[in-house]
Amino acid sequence: MKKDKPSHKKKTPIKKVIGFLHLWLGLISGIIVFIVAVTGCLFVFQQEISNVVHRAKFSVAVPNRPAVLPISVLKEKADKALGANATFITTYKDPTKAWEFMCYKEGNQDALTFFGTIEKYESAFVNPYSGEITGHIDYTKDFFVIVKYIHWSLLLNTVYGQPIVGYATLIFVILLITGLVLWWPKNLKKSNFNKSFKIKWKASFKRVNYDLHNVPGFYALFITLILALTGMVWAMKWFQDTVYVVASQSLTPPTFVAKTSDTTMHAVQSPLDIAFLNASKAFNTHERIGMSPAIGKEGVVYAYGYHGKETYYDTDELQLDQYTGKQLYRSNFVDKNNGEKIIGMNYDIHVGAILGLPGKILAFIASLIAASLPVTGFIIWYGRKKKTIKDHTKLEKLPKVPIAVHP
Repeated sequence: MKKDKPSHKKKTPIKKVIGFLHLWLGLISGIIVFIVAVTGCLFVFQQEISNVVHRAKFSVAVPNRPAVLPISVLKEKADKALGANATFITTYKDPTKAWEFMCYKEGNQDALTFFGTIEKYESAFVNPYSGEITGHIDYTKDFFVIVKYIHWSLLLNTVYGQPIVGYATLIFVILLITGLVLWWPKNLKKSNFNKSFKIKWKASFKRVNYDLHNVPGFYALFITLILALTGMVWAMKWFQDTVYVVASQSLTPPTFVAKTSDTTMHAVQSPLDIAFLNASKAFNTHERIGMSPAIGKEGVVYAYGYHGKETYYDTDELQLDQYTGKQLYRSNFVDKNNGEKIIGMNYDIHVGAILGLPGKILAFIASLIAASLPVTGFIIWYGRKKKTIKDHTKLEKLPKVPIAVHP
């Protein structure tokens, strides 16, 4: 019976070069790609899993006559629970959700590890009707946050870890392209179709592994490319700038308007409450509102209105005076240029959330396949290397034939 094994037809010089690059770039970047892909796969459904695990913290019972307490009162209770001032507040249109008050403080920015650069990263969850603290999370010990920052920078300081992840991802993009070139069938006859587009499960282990490297890799190519390229947008400034220029068709960077609070104004009573009231009116159709209290005497209160329940891209922004709560500036997502929109959508594209649950499922499957490619690729290489060594050993063991020398 004829054994099923990958065919090794004579390659053209170009394909030899491509094959060489594919092999050695894969061996160089494989372990990083594997770690990044596995952590990305784990992180995709973090919101859904966290909602179940932390249900008691995230959910509240709605009273018969629901009346939300002033946000300044809720913040005071949260600050006490945190032992520090909340730096970001998230409120929800959904009446059954607790409001989140997060405190983030930078640590030593020269530290080697990511968490060494953080002094405090915690959230208190508050019942908006009673002011009761429903729960507390220390994100430096949270499973999904740890997974996220392994994915982000291998748990190293972003300055050190992110370039490693970024350039490993760039190599992965090259591997996807070279892999497609090496895989591409010369013609699409039925026999070639079966070899190239189907996994032959009843074949030998080597053949199945070879097919697992090629077939799923082809089917997931488009999505894995998107995941890799969106990851590169964060990791490499030059790539983000390139995406912006191509999308906006302009070399002019986006303008950032930074307003200041009027320090000569006499502060009104509870200015944060007024700022939140103005933000609530401005964002009355939004699913959630994020607020960042002012920093410094001239700082402003930032408010963000998110249209999506779990997405971040379709966001409008307000800047409000910290002393009066008065609106100073508004920026809407729809008014941004295409470059700003694409960069703003990057996170939601990267995790698949932009397409809802189907998008997350696609991102999960593609990440899983991406994680398998370095493994199956290594097995292919190791098998061939082992065979080469075995063949050399056999040749060395062959009896030497004396050569007759004639006078």
